[in-house]
Amino acid sequence: MDKSIHSAPYAVFLKVLRATRERAGLTQEDLAERIGEKQTFVSKCERGERRIDVVELRAFCRAFEVSLGQFVADMEKAIRKAG
Repeated sequence: MDKSIHSAPYAVFLKVLRATRERAGLTQEDLAERIGEKQTFVSKCERGERRIDVVELRAFCRAFEVSLGQFVADMEKAIRKAG
């Protein structure tokens, strides 16, 4: 298993993360406020400079008003499409 944050599946994850935020109609600033972080935190996460753990992903999903399960399903679909 590739542990690099620069793997192809992680790049897809980042695209889905940003697309989900945008579909929710949120700016990085809006998201940061909802999760109790700074905009720079969100930016670093979206650019892949900071890896997100499952607890943080859950907070992102709650802010997007999308279930964690739905996010993972969307990500899996995008990975299969990219693959």
